[in-house]
Amino acid sequence: GFHLSGTVTEPATATEPEMTYKVAISFDRCKITSVTCGCGNKDIFYCAHVVALSLYRIRKPDQVKLRLPISETLFQMNRDQLQKFVQYLITAHHTEVLPTAQKLADEILSSNSEINQVHGAPDPTAGASIHDENCWHLDEEQVREQVKLFLSQGGYYGSGKQLNSMFAKVREMLRMRDSNGARMLTLITEQFMADPRLSLWRQQGTGITEKCRQLWDELGALWVCVVLNPHCKLEEKSCWLRQLRKWGEMDVCPLEDGNYGNELPNITNALTQSSGHSQDSLARPRRTVFTRAIEGCDLHWQDSHLQRIISSDFYMSPSYQREGESLLFNSQGQPLWLEHVPTACARVDALRSHGYPREALRLTVAIINTLRLQQQRQLEIYKHQKKELLQRGATTITNLEGWVGHPLNPIGCLFLTLTEACRLEEENCLEISDSGDSKPPVYQHVPVLTSSQDSGESYLSLALEVALMGMGQQRVMPEGLYAQDKVCRNEEQIIARLQDLELDPVLVQTLRKQCILLLEGGPFSGLGEVIHRESVPMHTFAKYLFSALLPHDADLAYKLALRAMRLPVLETTAPSGDVTHPHHLVSVVPSRYPRWFTLGHLESQQCELASTMLTAAKGDMLRLRTVLEAIQKNIHSSSLIFKLAQDAFKIATPADSNSDTTLLNVALELGLQVMRMTLSTLNWRRREMVRWLVTCATEVGVRALVSILQSWYSLFTPTEATSIVAATVMSHNTILRLSLDYPQREELASCARTLALQCAMKDPQNCALSALTLCEKDHIAFETAYQIVIDAASTGMTYTQLFTIARYMEHRGYPLRAFKLASLAMTHLNLAYNQDTHPAINDVLWACALSHSLGKNELAAIIPLVVKSVHCATVLSDILRRCTMTAPGLAGIPGRRNSGKLMSTDKAPLRQLLDATISAYINTTHSRLTHISPRHYGEFIEFLSKARETFLLAQDGHIQFAQFIDNLKQIYKGKKKLMLLVRERFG
Repeated sequence: GFHLSGTVTEPATATEPEMTYKVAISFDRCKITSVTCGCGNKDIFYCAHVVALSLYRIRKPDQVKLRLPISETLFQMNRDQLQKFVQYLITAHHTEVLPTAQKLADEILSSNSEINQVHGAPDPTAGASIHDENCWHLDEEQVREQVKLFLSQGGYYGSGKQLNSMFAKVREMLRMRDSNGARMLTLITEQFMADPRLSLWRQQGTGITEKCRQLWDELGALWVCVVLNPHCKLEEKSCWLRQLRKWGEMDVCPLEDGNYGNELPNITNALTQSSGHSQDSLARPRRTVFTRAIEGCDLHWQDSHLQRIISSDFYMSPSYQREGESLLFNSQGQPLWLEHVPTACARVDALRSHGYPREALRLTVAIINTLRLQQQRQLEIYKHQKKELLQRGATTITNLEGWVGHPLNPIGCLFLTLTEACRLEEENCLEISDSGDSKPPVYQHVPVLTSSQDSGESYLSLALEVALMGMGQQRVMPEGLYAQDKVCRNEEQIIARLQDLELDPVLVQTLRKQCILLLEGGPFSGLGEVIHRESVPMHTFAKYLFSALLPHDADLAYKLALRAMRLPVLETTAPSGDVTHPHHLVSVVPSRYPRWFTLGHLESQQCELASTMLTAAKGDMLRLRTVLEAIQKNIHSSSLIFKLAQDAFKIATPADSNSDTTLLNVALELGLQVMRMTLSTLNWRRREMVRWLVTCATEVGVRALVSILQSWYSLFTPTEATSIVAATVMSHNTILRLSLDYPQREELASCARTLALQCAMKDPQNCALSALTLCEKDHIAFETAYQIVIDAASTGMTYTQLFTIARYMEHRGYPLRAFKLASLAMTHLNLAYNQDTHPAINDVLWACALSHSLGKNELAAIIPLVVKSVHCATVLSDILRRCTMTAPGLAGIPGRRNSGKLMSTDKAPLRQLLDATISAYINTTHSRLTHISPRHYGEFIEFLSKARETFLLAQDGHIQFAQFIDNLKQIYKGKKKLMLLVRERFG
C-alpha cells in the first residue's frame, strides 16, 4: 500500500487523560512522503504518534490489513452501492464533509466544469507514478519557523545549541543519503540570509557576534560538503551553484574572515603558491562564507587515480615503476593525492558526511602519505639552505594559508575520520563539533589496511601524526580579529581531542618521531630553528607536547618547549627578509607591530608554557637555569613575569612540606627582574610587587635580604626602599620568621641604616622621617640623618614635612631640635587673613606652645616668624591668649632658671604679637566690609566683639577701639542697616 492510516492511543498520565489520535502516512519506495496527525504538533521532526504507527507497520506487518487502492474497490460497486457508500460517508462526517460534497456535486452536474474536462479521478491510496519525485516528507514551513525563532533569540536560551543540532540533523540526513539534507540546508540558509541583524551589523560596521560567526562558519562548511557529494546529479549541482551565487552577491552576506579581505589561495589551486600575491587589499576578490562552496562546485570525482584510491585498500604502483620521481605514488608504491591540502580534506569530509566512511579513510591515508613526502622533501631543501638561513636569522614563509583555524578545518577533519575508525563503541556515531558528552571516547589500534602489513601503523597513530604535523606547520598569523581568534580556538579544540588519546608505546613512538622532525624542520615547521617574525606562536601546542613527552623523553620535552618560548613579533626590529623573492614575503615592508588582536592571549599562553616548565623542573638547578634564561630572553611583560615569579614561589613553598630552594631562587630572580623593569615606568601593582619581593627574599633567607638592601637603588625608589623594604626587613615579624642570631640582626640593621641615609640624601622630602626612624637605635646614624634634614630644610622641604619631623623630634625627647625645625617650617608658611581653617593652624599653635614651654628666648625667636607668616586675626589672637595664660619655660630644660611670672603684653616679645593681631583685625574688617551681604551682618558684629577683646589687651585699647569704630561709621555710612547694628552694640 501507499497509504497507511491508523489510530494511536496515548495512555493517561498523572495530569493528562488518555488521548486518541488519527494518523495518516503516505509512502513511496521505502520513504515516508507525507504525514498528518490529529495531535497538531508542529515540529521539523515527526511526532511520536507518526513514529509509533510507522514502527507498528514495520514490526508487525501481518497485523496491518493490506487493501486494494480505494479506486479498485469503488470500481467493483454498482450504482446503488455507490449511492449508499457516498451517503454513509457524508453522514459519518457530515460536519466536515458536507460543504465539500455539495460543491463537488454541483461541479459534476455542470457540463462545462473543470472536473468534467479530466478523465478519471485522483486516488490518494494508489501511490505515485514511477516518474514522480519521491523524497522523505519534510515540513518546510516548520523548518523556516524554527530557524527564524532561534535566530531571533540571538544566541540566548540555548538557541545556538538548537541551531547546531539542526546542522547535525543535516549531516545525519546527508549520511543517510536523504535528498532532503540539501533541501533543509537551503531552508536554513534562506532564514540566515533574512536575519535582520545582518544589515544592522553592516551599517554599524561592527562585526557579527562570536556565536553567530561560528554558526555561519558551520553553514559554509556544510555547503562545501553538500556540493562535494560524490554522487550528486549535474542539474542538482548547477541549481545549488545558482543559489550560492545569489546569496554570495547580496551585500549583507558575511565575509569568510570576519571583516577583512583575505589573501588566501583559491580552493582549486594546487600546492605550489608561487604566483605573486597582491599587496593591495582592494584588489583582492571579496570572499564570502559561500565562496569555498562556489569554488567546490568546480571540483569533480572523475579522476581515475582518485577513483582507484577511494575504491580499494590495495591500490599500489607496480614494483618495477618505483624508481625515480612520481606524482602518483611514493617510493613504497602507496598512492599519493597531490591536491591543495584543505581541498583534499574537504573531499574527505564530504565522503565521511555522505556515508562513505571506508572511502574517506582511504583518501585520508593517501593525503597523509603525501604530507609525509612533502615533509621529507622540505627537510632536504632546508639542509641545503640551512647555513644561509641561520646566518640571516630570519626566514620567508611559504605557508600563507595555515591549516589550523582554516575555514574548512582540514586537520580536525582528518583527525576525526581516523579516530572514528578506532572508537570502541557499538555505533560509529558522528561527532558534533560542540558535543557535550562528559566521558572521553575510548580508542583502540586498528591496523592500516595496506599491502605492507609489517608497517605496524594504525589509524590511531596516523591521527596523532597528522594532528602534530598540522599544529606544527609554520604559518603566518592571518589578518583580522576573527581569523586570529579562530586560530586560537581551533588549536584548543585539536589539543582537547589529542588529550583524549591514551599514549601507549606505539603513540609515544609516533610522538617522539614527529617532534624530532618538527625541531629539525627549518622554516617549514613552527618549531624549526628559524621562523618568520609574524609566524603563529607555538606556545599552546608546545605545552601539550611538553606534558605528553615529559614522562618518556625529558630532554626532548625541554628542548622543544624551550625552542617554542620565542615570540618574535615582539622583538623590537623587524628583519627585512629576503627581498630577492618578493612572492614569498608576507608583506614587503613589515610594519613594526602588525595588528595582532590576540596578542594578550598569546602572551599569557607563553607564560603558561614557562610556568609548566618551571613546575616540572622543581629541584633540578640546571633545568631551572635554562628555563629562567628563556623567560628572561623571551617574555617582555612585567606583569606576566611577576605572575611567573608568584607561581614559582607558590610551588616552591608548599604548605605541608619544606621549601624548595632551587625554585625559590628562581622566583626571587624573576621578582628582581620585575623590580628593574617597573622601576621607572608607572605600574598600578608596583606596591604589591615590592611587598611580594620582600616576602620572597625573606623566605630565601638573610643573604637575600642583605643583597636587596645593598642594591636598593637598582630595584626601588627611595620612598619604597625606606617605607616598605627596610621597614619590613626590620620588623619584629621578619626577625622572628628568620630566627636570627645577634650578629645577623646587627648586619641587617646596619644595611637598613646605610640604605636609610642614602635614601634621605637622594630624596629628603619623602624619606627623611623614615630614615630617622630606621636610625633611632644608632647614635651616629641618627645624627647624620638629622643633619641631612637640616641641610635640606632651607631648600628642598615643605612646612608640612618639617612640622611632622619636628613633632617626631619632640616626641623622641629632642625639644630644642624640634624648635629649630619648627622655626624652619614657619619660614616656609604663609597664612592669609581669610585662611582661618587652614590645616597648618594646628602646627603653628603647637610650634608656639613648644616655644613658650621652652622659655622666653625661644618665644621671642618664634614670634617675629609668626608675625611674618600668619595674617589671620583669629589665629594670632588665639596664640596671644595662650601665651598670656601661663608662665613661659615650663618644659624645665635642665640648667635653665625660670622666673615663673606671667608675661605682659606691653613688653617684648608679646607687644609685637599684640600689635600684629590688632592690625590683622583692622585689615580683615576692611576686607570683609568691601563685599558683605546682609545675611552675614550678625556674624560680622560677633567678629568685632572678638576684635574688641584683643584691643582691650593694650594699655590704651579702649581708646584705639573707639577710634576704630568711629572710623568705620564714617567710611561705611552708606551701609545704614549695618551701621545701626554697630551703634547698638558698640555705641
